[in-house]
Amino acid sequence: MLKEVAVGFNETEIYHDIIESLVTALEAKDYYTSGHSERVAFMSYELSKKLGILGNELENIHMAAHLHDIGKIGVPDNILNKTGKLSEDEWQHIKMHPKIGFDILNKSNKLKHIAKIVLHHHEKWNGSGYPNGLAKLDIPLGARIITVCDSIDAMTSVRPYRKAMDFEKCMEEIVINKNIMYDPTIVNFIENNLKFMKSISNFQLV
Repeated sequence: MLKEVAVGFNETEIYHDIIESLVTALEAKDYYTSGHSERVAFMSYELSKKLGILGNELENIHMAAHLHDIGKIGVPDNILNKTGKLSEDEWQHIKMHPKIGFDILNKSNKLKHIAKIVLHHHEKWNGSGYPNGLAKLDIPLGARIITVCDSIDAMTSVRPYRKAMDFEKCMEEIVINKNIMYDPTIVNFIENNLKFMKSISNFQLV
């Protein structure tokens, strides 16, 4: 019966439908996430293609970018939607979301590669990130790409406590943090392709 239902459906399309449902559930809980995950996914996918990534690795990065914040489902609403400064305890709750996301996705054998990327999307090039303090090439490539795209979208989006940063200022921040937060190879590529990067960072949902 299950095989009959599955006839005519592409496996990748099914995964994308499931991912869209999960992201919709998160967006109902986290106002900021609305649109953010899709923009980061679009940016990560286009940047990855430009970097020469193809096939399953490209699809894994794309899906992981859609789901990079799925662990926020496990963060209390009052912390997730707080507009003021977070306390240290509240910040520790926020920092749990990559591990929560990993635990959710790692339940599926088909999503283990994606789960690993999600787990490490807040690691930093210099090893000062979380949850495992990985550094440099120990951080999965997909996570390194998503980290940059996540930062660009965060900086160029309006937040309750600040205005959106313009693209040029955002790029200054990205370059300043090369070798600190971000993979220098990725940042160098962005510096040499600013027109392309601006075009994909201005992606808007229809």
